[in-house]
Amino acid sequence: MDRTPGNQVSVDRAARRQLARLALFAVVLLILLMLALSFAAGLTGGGTAARSAIDPATRTVTAMLRDEPPQLDSTLATDQISGMVLGHVMEGLLRYDARGRLAPGVAEHWELTEHDATFRLRADARWSDGQPVTAHDFVFAWQTALDPANASQYAFILFPVRNAEAINQGKLPVSELGATAIDDRTLRVSLERPVAYFDKLVAFTTYFPVRRDFYASTGGRYGADFDTLLYNGPFMLTRWAHGAHLRMEKNPHYWNRDEIRIDVLDFPFITEDPNTQLNLFKDGRVAFTNLNEQSLGDALQQRWQINRFMDGMMAYMEFNHRPERVTRNRNLRLAIAHALDADELVNKVIKLPGYLPARSLFPVWQRGVERPFREEFPPPVRTRDPEAARRYLALALEELGLERLPPLMLLASDSPVAGKQAEYYQAVLEKTLGLEIRIDKQIFKQRLAKMGSGEFDIVLAGWGPDFDDPLTFGDLFASWNMNNRGRYEGAELDRQVRIAQGSLDPATRMAAFGEIQRLLFEDVVILPEYERGQVYVVDPRLQGLVRRVIGPDPDFTHAWIEEAGIEEAGIEEDRDR
Repeated sequence: MDRTPGNQVSVDRAARRQLARLALFAVVLLILLMLALSFAAGLTGGGTAARSAIDPATRTVTAMLRDEPPQLDSTLATDQISGMVLGHVMEGLLRYDARGRLAPGVAEHWELTEHDATFRLRADARWSDGQPVTAHDFVFAWQTALDPANASQYAFILFPVRNAEAINQGKLPVSELGATAIDDRTLRVSLERPVAYFDKLVAFTTYFPVRRDFYASTGGRYGADFDTLLYNGPFMLTRWAHGAHLRMEKNPHYWNRDEIRIDVLDFPFITEDPNTQLNLFKDGRVAFTNLNEQSLGDALQQRWQINRFMDGMMAYMEFNHRPERVTRNRNLRLAIAHALDADELVNKVIKLPGYLPARSLFPVWQRGVERPFREEFPPPVRTRDPEAARRYLALALEELGLERLPPLMLLASDSPVAGKQAEYYQAVLEKTLGLEIRIDKQIFKQRLAKMGSGEFDIVLAGWGPDFDDPLTFGDLFASWNMNNRGRYEGAELDRQVRIAQGSLDPATRMAAFGEIQRLLFEDVVILPEYERGQVYVVDPRLQGLVRRVIGPDPDFTHAWIEEAGIEEAGIEEDRDR
């Protein structure tokens, strides 16, 4: 080996160059390893590198739920989230197609008259265990919903069936219900009175079938978990980790299974936080999300295609009319009504795109006889008037025999919008009337329970349409309707509801709804707040997602995966809804 000084310098430089190359190689290897780990984490839901919301290979769509359903017993369900899930895993006699039109469901043919209805069930309708869906399953489900022991808040929606109301009041046994299985495939329904909209009713959740033997086998836990349900819809639940994860898979026994092009609907995220929702979509981990005023700006910067949709939900402040509550006093309700302003609430407090100040319980899109209902029957107008509000408060205190009102309990959900509403009301009513408002924020399930038991003075409530007829709003505050959470009772309002229920003449029915609108206003049963709009984004690979006013929303049953999605900027109106 040559050990001259010149040769030694050359060797040192070569060694340093080799060490540098080795170090660079190690850094590159480390980066590649970190990227691989990040990619693997993304595939398992823990990272952001992989776009895992859509998997064309397994035909899986990943989405999220705002809240989890309280339970999935169709005879008891009352909320929109339960309705959305049940609309995917169950099916009634009729259903809604992709354009919102009534279509055959379990019934392949039906005939309606003034006095009865006959439904012929399809021979290939099956439960998820392979057994046939029969007319007996519908009779049992309706009897169960009406049984007073079941305490269904939606029993009223079955009252058009003969003897249904008397059964629910405990005056007749369930066997007297006017629904008869002529044979396994023929259901005959006798009506209590002429019903212009009965075909629309049978597509609703409470009219879904339940099989008697399976219901009995659950030991009182029917609908409490994924394995205590039997499914006859396009999908079936295969996982329900409460508060965390729902998973639906295509039902191999569904009669129309060949038309269902999604194999798995996975909901591994349950969150109401808008920032979390946006980040999940941005990271490619969910296929769609609704936007708020902050996330809309982010969406525009990302140049996502933005869609708008009026979902039909009417929000309102509902008073507790029970005798033990001070809000039973009409002058107090008038005082609160004259202190508030729906325009200010929507435009300066909520500030969400697509929201409209509410003027009535009946929405702007509701049809009348020939024109929109609210063009034919303009709602009365009440404006903010602080002086009038204080005069009404003084009258209320005198009638109640009080020098000062006790604190009023305002029940609200824990959503960001409800939080803004509640704090706005708290500030305005304290400033204008000196009222102390205590806000009771509750998670979704607990808020529903408190509404049902009347644990509030005022509640921030809302109602979305169950079927395509103004009666879905018009009978909400009838004395027998258990969704009348404040237990308002008005003999004239009840009479007008009966007219709307029993008449086949459109003009007579709409005049009755006009009177209902007037009575709700004059007796200050509720204070309309806003009509809800949705602004949302969808992964461009997910095609055919249906947003609905009537029926499950969002509806994935008509969707498919398009691998070559195209992203566009701008706002597109969902004109089919």
